[in-house]
Amino acid sequence: MPSPTPEESSKDTSPSVTNERRPLSLRAAALALLLSTMWAGNPVANKAGLEDAGPMRLGYLRFILGAIVVLIYAIATRQSFRVQRREWVPLTLLGALFTIQLAFMNVGQDYTTAGHAVVVTTTFPLWTGVFAHFFVPGDRMSRSRTFGTLVAYTGVVAVFYKGFADASPDFLIGDLLLLGSAILLGGRQVYLSQLGQGIAQHKLLIAQSIFGIVTFVVASLMFEGDEAFTVTTRLVVALFYTGILIAGLGFIGQTWLLKRYLPSRVTVISLSQPIFGVLFSWWILGETIGVELYIGAVLVVIGSALAQRQPRSNSEPKPTPPRSAGDVSR
Repeated sequence: MPSPTPEESSKDTSPSVTNERRPLSLRAAALALLLSTMWAGNPVANKAGLEDAGPMRLGYLRFILGAIVVLIYAIATRQSFRVQRREWVPLTLLGALFTIQLAFMNVGQDYTTAGHAVVVTTTFPLWTGVFAHFFVPGDRMSRSRTFGTLVAYTGVVAVFYKGFADASPDFLIGDLLLLGSAILLGGRQVYLSQLGQGIAQHKLLIAQSIFGIVTFVVASLMFEGDEAFTVTTRLVVALFYTGILIAGLGFIGQTWLLKRYLPSRVTVISLSQPIFGVLFSWWILGETIGVELYIGAVLVVIGSALAQRQPRSNSEPKPTPPRSAGDVSR
């Protein structure tokens, strides 16, 4: 993605929010689709990595790798690392929100399947629309969005059905934790888009990485201190995917999009994640694809698409009918 111009860099010293974001261009939509495909494989890679490392250890290792990528990007584009006084509070809040959301996701994935993780986590565009309704001017929930919310909830219930039918508390706990992560992720997308109007992209990414590394290292020492940790090819590949590709390049691409384009337009592309994710979990992990995953994925995609639909603007002036000669004389 293009490097920020000197004019853009000069605007990064203040976290004041502007409203210069616009609908996706064709190139931006192609980038969003590429990122969506990458993110669909993230739960699969996480699930594979959890076979050899605990969720907290896996978390801080991917944050470290992602931070290295961001640092290389910032140095290569000659960014300033100075944090302005007014930026400390929003960066701290962003880091805390990011850490809690990722903790829910990592722990939740340890209790459920990668296929369920993809479908439940991909409800985040729905929650992005809900938060945007309250915090982004001109992005209010319409009737189609409300109806889409109900349809998407039906999809989530369809995914939960197996957990209820099997009476497995672990399965249900994992799905509920992932749903909480999806809600927090939806809110973080809006907050990140708002902050991106006044704070440099690399500062937002580094703040998230620092909070994630510190929190997950402490949690790992407390809860995973004596747990076996095996370095395998599977773990290395999982860390490369979740750390370098997702926490590094993926986060750079996502924040770049959220800074320049409307957040609801960016996240709507993510609705393709369940389709790719379910296929990845079957292809790579050999997980059985149940009927509830098909139904849930379809309903979540349809419902979230309706929820993210942009209503027609009624503010366009109506064409003035031609005036007759008599009208002119008056």
